[in-house]
Order: sequence, then structure tokens, then C-alpha cells
Amino acid sequence: MSRQLTRDELAIDPVELARRLLGRVLESRSEQGTVRVRLAEVEAYRGLDDPASHCYRGRTPRNEVMWGPAGHLYVYFVYGMHFCANIVGLTEGQPGAVLLRAGEVETGSELARMRRPTARGNGAVAKGPAVLTSVLGVDRAHNGIDLTDPDSSVRLFDGTPVPEERIRTGPRVGVAAAMDIPWRFWIDGSPAVGTYRRGGRVRAR
Repeated sequence: MSRQLTRDELAIDPVELARRLLGRVLESRSEQGTVRVRLAEVEAYRGLDDPASHCYRGRTPRNEVMWGPAGHLYVYFVYGMHFCANIVGLTEGQPGAVLLRAGEVETGSELARMRRPTARGNGAVAKGPAVLTSVLGVDRAHNGIDLTDPDSSVRLFDGTPVPEERIRTGPRVGVAAAMDIPWRFWIDGSPAVGTYRRGGRVRAR
């Protein structure tokens, strides 16, 4: 079993955290079983200095978890039908998080496919932020869960480091502001990575 990450390891700037999260393994346990996903695509969001961030206009009940402490899962509902999950970074009172966009299923592929029966090919089972949360069984009930707690139903492990030469960067997908900032990170060649879609319209992030 790989090592579970600590809060101190996650309490860093979201841009650096995003890069470091590639190759890490997110595990979700439920009565249905366990699914483990190797993170392959992520996006960094800062706080008051990032117009694309939920926290850009200040603290609200909805974005409360994103203000720390680090190591918690920030889950939000989007488009009235999907959940997206973020890993919170920085220290308490400083907002910042990394959106989990895609991953490669390492354990629990049968359960993952049961949750996403329409996925095409093994690489697409956890492709896209809403699909990823669905595969992991993550929803609003997991908002604020501590990924560093050994007893948590959702935990983050160190996984296998990604060589620097395989890490790619580019603009974030579908954001309505700060559209050209290259804070999306992905593993080159991973079948889980989605197609880039430029923003420009209002996005319910």
C-alpha cells in the first residue's frame, strides 16, 4: 500500500500543488466497494487574485471549504446535474484549490464501469471532472471530507511520481475569466486527458 499524504504536503500554492498531484492516487471507499484513481489532469485555482476562482469575490457559505485548512475535499454542484471535486491547498484563511479533471482507474474498474456504463474504452472511464466524481462515488456529502485522515472514506496517496518531461501545461478549460493562464496540468499520453475547450462564456464554477 502506498503512503497517505499529509496536510503539510498539501498546504502549498495551488499552482505547485496541481503539478505535484499528477500521478497521485485518490481512493474512495463505500459499501459498494473501493475505487482508486491515478490523477492525470488537474487545474489550479487561487483565491482573491484569480478571477476564475470561486473565492475571487470573497468568502461565502458555498466556498467555505476552499478557505482551508489544506487537505480537504471541496465538492460543488454544477449545471444542476454534476459534482466536481477539488483538493484544498495553502493554509487556513488563504483560499486555493486544485480541480480534479481526470484520472486512470487503478482499482475497482468493475465498480467504476457500473457507475459510468456509457464510457467508451478504459481510458475514458474517469475522463472529465463530473465523470471522475461519479466513478469515485463522490457527491455533496463528501464536501469538506479530510483526505489526510486515515479513517476517511476518501483518501489521497502518494502513487507514482510523474517525470517532469511528461507533464504538460495549458489554459484552464471553459473558464469565463483569466482564460489564458496556463494552470491546467496533465500527463502527456494519458488516455484519460480530455480535449481542451476554451472558455469565454459564464461558467458555473
